[in-house]
Amino acid sequence: MFLEFMQRIEDLITTVINSPFRGILLSIATIAILLILKAILGRFVRAYVYKNAQLEENAKNFMAVWGYVWTAIIIILGIIGLSGSFKTLGISAGFLGMILGWSLQAPVTGIAAWLMLILKRPFKIGDRVIIAGITGDVMDITLTHVILNQVGGTISSEERSGRGILIPNAILFAQTITNYTLEEEYILVEVPVRITFESNWEEAERILVDAAKVVTADVIQEIGEDPFIRAELFDAGVMMRLRYKTRPTNRAKSLSDIVKIIFHEFAKNDTVEFCYAHTEVIYSWKDQTTLPGALRED
Repeated sequence: MFLEFMQRIEDLITTVINSPFRGILLSIATIAILLILKAILGRFVRAYVYKNAQLEENAKNFMAVWGYVWTAIIIILGIIGLSGSFKTLGISAGFLGMILGWSLQAPVTGIAAWLMLILKRPFKIGDRVIIAGITGDVMDITLTHVILNQVGGTISSEERSGRGILIPNAILFAQTITNYTLEEEYILVEVPVRITFESNWEEAERILVDAAKVVTADVIQEIGEDPFIRAELFDAGVMMRLRYKTRPTNRAKSLSDIVKIIFHEFAKNDTVEFCYAHTEVIYSWKDQTTLPGALRED
């Protein structure tokens, strides 16, 4: 059956070549083949895009672009097919592909990056990410841009500034992307607290851990991980690093609430003290008779 099918194809091609209406037949055959190819590929592409696109509007836009591109290709190659030359048709198709690739490099790269985003899913709408050095929450992923609600920018902490940042999809292939919640919903946050050497270590640790437990009680209940301390020495005292987990969008508020509790608890406790830059003068009273050269009365 396969040999018979191939023989019919060969006979058809021979008929087209020898026909006085070769140009019209070649054009019709080209259009028919491209329409069949478009229908077959479009079915799979449509199913995949609508399944993986995060917004239906983006899927509709992509399929619209898909249809426009195919329509343009079919019309152009159909007109070229009227020449009746297979060689001209082949050369023209290659030249057309080269021209389209060069002139539409940025848009094509952007759409390819969008397909990469829905295929690999390095981030989704709602994630907090860092792209090209810009931190923000993903508000939308279009065919051409990723739209971020900037975090920071006009302020020093990790809170939304309200400024919209549009990042072209075309640059995503060459940028490092940081996703705060790619694998986990929570991130580890640190609060450094300096205490003096004279402070009660156990009491300071209790105050820090209890403060984090109060502020992040819901997170602790959900993931079952308590806050903990990592400490190190420095010239003037002890650096106690309180570490706890929270949602990325709640980092600034939780840190502020914990610092407030720690400050008030330290103020009420006489056994712990913040270490801060200051100067102390220490007087040492010694028996003058023990000093060298001291005068003695016999």
